[in-house]
Amino acid sequence: MNRNDLRRLDLNLLIVFETLMHERSVTRAAEKLFLGQPAISAALSRLRSLFDDPLFVRTGRSMEPTARAQEIFALLSPALDSISTAVSRASEFDPATSTAVFRIGLSDDVEFALLPALLRRLRVEAPGVVLVVRRTNYLLMPNLLASGEISVGVSYTEELPANAKRKALRHTRHRLLRADAVPGPMSLDTYCARPHVLVSFAGDLNGFIDDQLQTMGRSRKIVLAVPQFNGLGTLLAGTDLVAVVPDYTAAALTAAGGLRAEELPLEAQGFELSMAWRGAQDADPAERWLRARIQMFFGDPDSLS
Repeated sequence: MNRNDLRRLDLNLLIVFETLMHERSVTRAAEKLFLGQPAISAALSRLRSLFDDPLFVRTGRSMEPTARAQEIFALLSPALDSISTAVSRASEFDPATSTAVFRIGLSDDVEFALLPALLRRLRVEAPGVVLVVRRTNYLLMPNLLASGEISVGVSYTEELPANAKRKALRHTRHRLLRADAVPGPMSLDTYCARPHVLVSFAGDLNGFIDDQLQTMGRSRKIVLAVPQFNGLGTLLAGTDLVAVVPDYTAAALTAAGGLRAEELPLEAQGFELSMAWRGAQDADPAERWLRARIQMFFGDPDSLS
């Protein structure tokens, strides 16, 4: 196919193909693209004719791509990224008048502790924009970015899509939260004897602290696991419960009163809070503006020096 032949190609078909590659389902692709299932089925039929290949073979409830589909996707995905970048560079962004919708992914600790300050800034600088927040973590981030459900995410990250970009925002340490009135820092013996609250998105009863304690021949007793941070202050109040949280989350929780934060009575590994975004939107003026604001309010330059 030469450049003139591209005039006969409907770009929307390629968007449908990319979405099907991510979703492996006509139903989910239709939901993602806000189209009816008949429209997706018709587009798939045209794609099969265009590429002279079945492209997807149904296996149970999933549609598995053929070898030809995988080959096309490997070439098509960066091409669509380039088109998106070219179009975005041609546009301008004025936050004061923009009504853009930004879809971002935040881990629970980031949403609770760091989002409020960013939101206050956005309401002043860009009152017309809409922010849609999706809950994410290192497991969910790759798929959310690859599928385009979010354009940027902030959390602890590991593996990311090949075209994603990443920037470290801060090196984070953990703090011990307690609501009791016993003076002085907590000893390791007392720490291990006290009942613990664990914030666990997946409902686990084992965290990185437990791994560290195990190397020391120690253990702790977790009596409560909750999926988010915003209720910790109420849960710890009036009890002997303790919790370990990131330093920025501890600052937000202690600011409300009734809790105090202190150093852990053991050496604990910190982690790097990162911002990751889709390579296709790296040069988009609106997305660059948003990422700059995220870095301003979520980052901690002193911890990166």
